[in-house]
Amino acid sequence: MAERKPKILLVDDEESIHVLYREELEEEGYEVYSALNGEEALKMAEEVDPDLVILDINMPGMDGIEVLRQLKEKKPNRPVILSSAYPEYKQDLASWASDDYIVKSYNLDELKASVKRQLQRVLGG
Repeated sequence: MAERKPKILLVDDEESIHVLYREELEEEGYEVYSALNGEEALKMAEEVDPDLVILDINMPGMDGIEVLRQLKEKKPNRPVILSSAYPEYKQDLASWASDDYIVKSYNLDELKASVKRQLQRVLGG
């Protein structure tokens, strides 16, 4: 039986981020699911039970910090990587509940390294 691909839920309101991240993460061997807002993210997390969540902070409607809080309430050990274009959010105490914080960039090396590190922590290997 083939090994199950780790599932990643990508939550961002920018379509270009979805295209870029999905392509890169699928190349790394991950199964990628997408949500464009907070409400959709929480619903999708229930449906697919991802191994890891990459979460934008600044979204219309429910922001990433609220989504983070609700995700951690339901499944505290699931890693959540906050991804934002704004480095100053890293200083926000609410963002400290995340497992990592990545500033958005078109160089995805930092993101991929963080994903690998967090998945090894929870899935082993």
